[in-house]
Amino acid sequence: MTTAAELDPYRLPLPTPTTPVIPGHLVIEHHAHLNSQYGDPAWSTAPLTDKPSAVKAAIHWSNCTLEFQDEIRLITWTMINGQLRPTYLKERGNRMRSRLGSTRTIDTVRHWFHFTTWLTTQGITTLIGCDAAALHKYGLHLRDSHPGRKYVERILGALTRLWAFDQLSARPTGIARPPWDELGADDYLPAATSTGGENAIEPLAEQTMGPLLVWAIRMIDDFSADILAAWDEVQRLRNRARTNRTTPASRAALAAYLEPLLAADAPLPSWMNQDRKGPVRLARQYICGLTGASKLVIAQFAQEHDVLAAVQRRPGPCPLDTTVSGRINGKPWRGRIDFTETTSLMRHLGTAAFVVLSYLTGMRPEEVLGLRAGCCPDPLPDGEGKVGRHLIRGHEYKTVKDEDGNHVPSGSEREVPWVAIAPVVNAIRVLERMVPESGLLFDHQAHDLLTPRAGTGSLKTDALCNRIEDFAVWANEEAATHSLPHETVPPDPHGNIVTERFRRSLAWHIARRPNGLVALAIQYGHLRTTMVSEGYASRSRDGIHELVDMETVLAVADTVSDLHDALEAGEGVSGPAARRAIRTANQAPRFAGTVINAITARRLLANDSEMIHDNPQALLLCHYRREQALCHRDGVKDTPSLDHCVPGCGNIVRTDQHAARIRERADVLDKRAVHTPQPVGDRLRVNADKLRAIADHHDRTRITLQEAS
Repeated sequence: MTTAAELDPYRLPLPTPTTPVIPGHLVIEHHAHLNSQYGDPAWSTAPLTDKPSAVKAAIHWSNCTLEFQDEIRLITWTMINGQLRPTYLKERGNRMRSRLGSTRTIDTVRHWFHFTTWLTTQGITTLIGCDAAALHKYGLHLRDSHPGRKYVERILGALTRLWAFDQLSARPTGIARPPWDELGADDYLPAATSTGGENAIEPLAEQTMGPLLVWAIRMIDDFSADILAAWDEVQRLRNRARTNRTTPASRAALAAYLEPLLAADAPLPSWMNQDRKGPVRLARQYICGLTGASKLVIAQFAQEHDVLAAVQRRPGPCPLDTTVSGRINGKPWRGRIDFTETTSLMRHLGTAAFVVLSYLTGMRPEEVLGLRAGCCPDPLPDGEGKVGRHLIRGHEYKTVKDEDGNHVPSGSEREVPWVAIAPVVNAIRVLERMVPESGLLFDHQAHDLLTPRAGTGSLKTDALCNRIEDFAVWANEEAATHSLPHETVPPDPHGNIVTERFRRSLAWHIARRPNGLVALAIQYGHLRTTMVSEGYASRSRDGIHELVDMETVLAVADTVSDLHDALEAGEGVSGPAARRAIRTANQAPRFAGTVINAITARRLLANDSEMIHDNPQALLLCHYRREQALCHRDGVKDTPSLDHCVPGCGNIVRTDQHAARIRERADVLDKRAVHTPQPVGDRLRVNADKLRAIADHHDRTRITLQEAS
């Protein structure tokens, strides 16, 4: 007898309670043991993905409304095991994919659960009774209860997928076709907003990112050798403590170590819980490793000499016998590294490496977490003996599609590698010392030192967000210890330092602060040239390039708007491009309401007449025109090199506010000159006079909006 599945290859047979949830051809081999069965109370989606940073999530059927569990379970299994018909996809263009990845599968089923909960409030307890009127009502409910247009659009798509896969299941419920699939979704969507995705993420404030990067690079460059050596010593002591035996020699060694401390009422080696709560305890493992005594011998000695009471009164450090070579302002950053702090220091070291890699490459978080040891080999000299740049070869995940246009959850190797500057290479070398050969640079088993857990993969982004916050707290404690108040990491005004904000922050700082705090932190100069133009020279403008373009246009829009307001208030401008700037400022309203995306950003950047760039470090505006620019020594032609402003350039514009700030800077130089030796003081005074001359020239040549017209 011919089955329905044989007649229609897209319609699947009815599963049994022991049928695997994930079909064999989709299972990632080393996650095969995690595959669930159809009748299980929870379905793991881990077998669907090989992305190291992916959370091994599960569908818990207890979260689904009881009356709908059987129906939704069958449709979910059909969605995971099957795929939508090509004719169905062709009718909808690019709106749908035939199969989803693990994360989108979880999200889609979660939206179905919420939908069934709402249906019960309407007195509907089966999808059989869900008609077009009920779906229309739910669509309006979504529109009126959620402000995010993209979010509502995603939910509507999930419900359309529910209807589509119900038709392909072995036992269709007959749920109605959603009206938005037939008539369009506009009536069910909130009003559109100007930005979304990565562009909607707030960049980190310069005052936060600058010190954070200083401490991250300092951790890698200055402290890593000390921390790794201390960690090796701790492992040696711990291994020795585990294998010590009770002998007369070990008893004697323990007595020789502890009795003088007790006799002199000296501090005793101790430790506390990580949160510094609870009682002080004797550092038995440290003492075991140091003296060779067994835990039994220490317990007996402690009882005989009332050591536990003594350590409560006189807790002391557990210094390691390792060299401290790192310096802060020429002084050692530690006298000795303590046995009890090495786990935290190793945790902070891994976090610092993540900060450096995330910010100074522009990689997405999952791309950083997917890197492996050996991803950045030292470049070999070419035929002429020249050594090229370090390149990072890794995987990309977000935009990878298969031949059917479906997302590939395991990603693929990037066609064009990332360019790595020196701090990035140093961070990778440190991580390679922390993980096994060819292992993930952020393998959770190598980095989860406080709370080890089973399983494979990398650290997760949520855990890294917590680590970054802890790292900032640690950095502030170090800044206070070493009297460095200017290197304190202040809270960011837009909230926590989440991993997704580094990429947007890089674009923001490239576009707006070429000589700002972050650039000064590492002295990387031509960031746009080194990391964006050269790094993407052979590929289309996508990824971080798009973010830089959008951020540049947003910065220009702010600058033009501020200039427009200043001119309307009667302020004046000077410089070779002053009249051009006034004409552009009069068109400032053209930017208002413009949706800035990759396409509009490229279009606006191509129009020189609209591009006015702020350079707060040089105290001027640049009304950029390619043929007049004197800053182009690096081949960049789309925007100015604001870190190389050249006096006398025909693109310079100064405002009254610039002139006022120039005089303020001159006053600061004069005050510094009073407290410096004569040769240096004379140079400071000369520079102050030059600045005042620039401000005076502005006052003599300034024109206002009325004068220009």
